[in-house]
Amino acid sequence: MVFFIQKTKFSLKNFLKKRNTVQMFATFLTNIHLPNFFKGVLYDGKMKQVCVPGLNCYSCPAATGACPIGAFQAVIGSSKFNFSYYISGILIFLGVMLGRFICGFLCPFGWFQDLLHKIPTKKFSTKKLKPLRYLKYIILAVAVVTLPFLLTNNAGIGSPYFCKYICPQGILEGGIPLSIADANIRAALGKLFTWKLGILITMITLGIFVYRPFCKWICPLGAFYALFNKFSLLSYNVDQNKCISCGKCSRICKMDVDITKNNAHTECIRCGECIKACPTQAISTHWGFETFKNETNLTGLLENENF
Repeated sequence: MVFFIQKTKFSLKNFLKKRNTVQMFATFLTNIHLPNFFKGVLYDGKMKQVCVPGLNCYSCPAATGACPIGAFQAVIGSSKFNFSYYISGILIFLGVMLGRFICGFLCPFGWFQDLLHKIPTKKFSTKKLKPLRYLKYIILAVAVVTLPFLLTNNAGIGSPYFCKYICPQGILEGGIPLSIADANIRAALGKLFTWKLGILITMITLGIFVYRPFCKWICPLGAFYALFNKFSLLSYNVDQNKCISCGKCSRICKMDVDITKNNAHTECIRCGECIKACPTQAISTHWGFETFKNETNLTGLLENENF
């Protein structure tokens, strides 16, 4: 019997058009234990020791792995835990490999905000609120690193301040589902749950009218990956010989980035909208170190059927 395999071209633009599908699939893989929602229990297998790339609560009944921010906070207060170095290594590795591409394609809470923004209503620009983007770096430095490191218990473990007091994903994925499934948890809900529910409602409301408010202003994981945008192996490039300065890429960008001025901007989540909007195909993606980027265009490789 002879099998015929048809070669197909990989089109970067077609891949970018399917971003919503990639986000949905990534969210499903991150939360694959769906029956646990009905049982009101958490998956506690060995995979729970592995950090997922995006912001996904450890307390979600369906969660496959650990949230990198929550795991990092849990052990940063003590050098006795090798797990802390493992988590740091995972975060740095992901940052170097992809930068904020993770925010654009692999983060469940990012996808949730994208869905909220699709609700038909009047949308508002956040360009005049750019100073607020620095808030997430303050949250990263204070709530994720400094407080858990300085304020530890007798065992040398710091409290996960960001997860406990700020993160709306914990309530969305963990607090609400578990309280629905377990009457004892519902009876124990108090002021902290109300406080974080208020944060979640605020983020949901803002997310309908402005694009990704949590990612822009609050998320410490996005802040961490943003530090690697300039150095990540996956990068964007603008061919100034092809660019006609039409401004379409800047106008289409919901993260308020002008890629023609800074192709490694910390707010760029690599969503690819600028690539799709460019009329001259001046914007391309590259993979590899700087010396390799100067010689090889990833878009050309992907569109080569022999690749």
